[in-house]
Amino acid sequence: MVFSTMARLTISLAERTHRALKEAAAQQNRSMAAIIEESLQLRGIQPVETAQELVAKARRNAGLDAEEAMALALEETGNFRAGR
Repeated sequence: MVFSTMARLTISLAERTHRALKEAAAQQNRSMAAIIEESLQLRGIQPVETAQELVAKARRNAGLDAEEAMALALEETGNFRAGR
């Protein structure tokens, strides 16, 4: 994982969550920050620009115009929410 610049952030965690994070970092020989960063990425937390780039790339690769892409996105969102 490559970081260009790092911003500082202070968060409050339950004591047991903090302890679990600290233990995981030690076991994996990684920093707590690296684990948190990876977790956020796995949850899909991305800057708006990155999300827009992904949508544009998917649209290009799928060969869909904007209207078709929106219809597909709405259908898939509905399916996901319905548990399908």
